[in-house]
Amino acid sequence: MNKNLAYGITGVVTLLFGVFFVYPAAMVIGEAFYTKESGFTLAFVGQVFTNPVYLEGLWNAFMLGIMSTLASLLIAFPLAMLAHRYKFPLKGPLSALILVPLVLPPFVGAVGVKQMLGVKGALNAFLTDIGVMAADAPIDWLGEGRFWGIVIMNALHLYPILYMNVAAALTHLDPAMEQAAQNLGCPPWKRLWRITLPLTMPGIFAGGAIVFIWSFTELGVPLVFDYTRVAPVQVYDGIKDLGSNPFPYALVAIMLVVSALVFVVSKMLMARSGLGTAPRPKSMHNEVELPGVKGWWVALVFLAVFVVASLPHVGVVLLSLSEDWYGSILPEAFTLAHYDEALGHPLVVPSIKNSLMYASASTLLDIVLGLAIAWVVVRSKIKGRGILDALVMLPLAVPGLVLAFGYLALSQEGRSFHFLVGLRDNPTLLLVIAYAVRRLPYVVRSAVAGLQQSNIALEEAALSLGATPARMMRRVALPLIGANLIAGGILAFAFAMLEVSDSLILAQQAEHYPITKAIYSLLSTLGNGHELAAALGVWAMVFLAISIIGAVVLGGKKGGLFRM
Repeated sequence: MNKNLAYGITGVVTLLFGVFFVYPAAMVIGEAFYTKESGFTLAFVGQVFTNPVYLEGLWNAFMLGIMSTLASLLIAFPLAMLAHRYKFPLKGPLSALILVPLVLPPFVGAVGVKQMLGVKGALNAFLTDIGVMAADAPIDWLGEGRFWGIVIMNALHLYPILYMNVAAALTHLDPAMEQAAQNLGCPPWKRLWRITLPLTMPGIFAGGAIVFIWSFTELGVPLVFDYTRVAPVQVYDGIKDLGSNPFPYALVAIMLVVSALVFVVSKMLMARSGLGTAPRPKSMHNEVELPGVKGWWVALVFLAVFVVASLPHVGVVLLSLSEDWYGSILPEAFTLAHYDEALGHPLVVPSIKNSLMYASASTLLDIVLGLAIAWVVVRSKIKGRGILDALVMLPLAVPGLVLAFGYLALSQEGRSFHFLVGLRDNPTLLLVIAYAVRRLPYVVRSAVAGLQQSNIALEEAALSLGATPARMMRRVALPLIGANLIAGGILAFAFAMLEVSDSLILAQQAEHYPITKAIYSLLSTLGNGHELAAALGVWAMVFLAISIIGAVVLGGKKGGLFRM
């Protein structure tokens, strides 16, 4: 690849990331620590820690992160151990099924959880019918303030992240170490505690950091559960008086610092402790085939986890089909009317059109930038291409709430991004940019995988025979990596369609609502608002499921969607 072109692409991408990623995050921090009158100040952050309301919100967000991570680990670690050690019936399909909750939006599933685990929900109705619980003393399974309901939703949605990280760590564990301990008489539980667990710490820390940050900054689920005493919701409520209230900036800055510290501290602890530094496996791990009933019991465990994790979305489907569902195990009657009414609602059809427009534009931008970045990373020899690759991965580590809040603040009248919304406060460009920045890593990783797997000799042969670079790209390179680009684009498009933080914060007027903002608005509508929201949620789930299957199938044709 031409060095000048590679440096040019690197410069353009660095500039774009500086303006639309680093600048919004830095602005939030700056507003939290700076005033025109006195310059640098710690007053706003100090008042957050002395104000009992804000302090409670931060503490609740922190505890949601901790408890959600622990709950996810309790689900993921045993599953990863079973999958690593044993062969059992239907292992392949079941291992794939337990990853499904990751691609089903928890924002939508929270609607179903409220219907099933509320005081008048399906579970209490069932327990009352079988005589286990008195009708006048129902249990609030979601907990006071809905704290444990949010933990349940986060854990059921995010445990696949920990599962994949722990499973990857286990594949790097040398079986000779466990075999040596077993030969010396070490019992199974002690081997697990002294050998297996320490050696899987890299995977636990890597996955745990992602789960914690996601749960710590989660906005959609607390909003659905009406859990207002948590920092992300307090930031969302602070949007109303953004120009005169510095405390939302201080809250976002604190959350950004905590998120960054989680990554830094986890890496420092791993480096200093020496955990997970075992040599690469020198022998192959042999799975133990579980015969008969034992194998089916393990398969049943995987199936049970999948069923439980899917219950929130089953609740959404049932609610969307119900005529009346209150205080009963199942709806009293079923109907398809909510689907027709949802498509005729003044919020729904415009929100679908808006989401299609926002997601399509952001995906097109991601494909163009992603292909250019991947070409620099894989095909060029310039210095710093590794830094470029790491730079475009940063949006995966920064909470969406931080960037969305930064974009909103910078788009206020008189600020540097105001031109993006214009005189009519149309957030289309802001949403397209926000979606594109957040989802660019998916396309880059997919394009990098495609280029690494395609034969560079074919490109060189085309150029040596007189083809121009543009013709070589069109006739040789793009067909070879086309499936990877399409797969990454589908993922970027699908997740942009159902983005929560950017959509809830940046779309302030009904005519600009994307799908997720429309669902949230319908939940506060009197009458059958919950049923209409559930119907729109089902459409969203079906769409996302089809998109994920398409991405996996297309990515699989080239040997894997995100080969690193």
